[in-house]
Amino acid sequence: MKQSFNIAETGEGSYRPLAILRWVMVVIFVSFGMQKFTLQSAQGIVQFISNSPFISWLSVFGLRGEAYVLGVAELGIAVLLAAGAFSPIVSAIGSLMGVITFAVTWSFFFTTPGVVKWSLSTDPMAWNLTGEFLFKDIVLLCVCLVLLLASLPRPIVGLRTAQAARRSDRGTVTSG
Repeated sequence: MKQSFNIAETGEGSYRPLAILRWVMVVIFVSFGMQKFTLQSAQGIVQFISNSPFISWLSVFGLRGEAYVLGVAELGIAVLLAAGAFSPIVSAIGSLMGVITFAVTWSFFFTTPGVVKWSLSTDPMAWNLTGEFLFKDIVLLCVCLVLLLASLPRPIVGLRTAQAARRSDRGTVTSG
């Protein structure tokens, strides 16, 4: 049985609309990547980079250099996601890089001092505007994860899907 990677653009049924998510993520990565080439963005992300256990090493490139590295990476991910509309393996690689990117940026929510104030008071988890800015990255992480899973060969992700299809073929409807 041949296992092949997949792309939403050539899919059928409910799978095909995932292509919309790909192109939304391309736009997001292009816009985020372009912003990294401005001084304002470089100054804005230094607090995240300097406190990150994952990318603090970027500081060796200096204030503008670390932003440039991230900008080039984000533009590269945009290119991979766009090319992934035509190449299933490239789709999986671009999606995986998106997952990694947003997993790292989501970690800033926890590693950047002062973003979240944990308390047992009436507001158990309060965050400032920076925290609100970072909190949305969990959604972007999930979108990239969905694109990654949709790109992978069905046998890798599809045991439950295959079982559901067999139940559907028998006319059995169950939940879970």
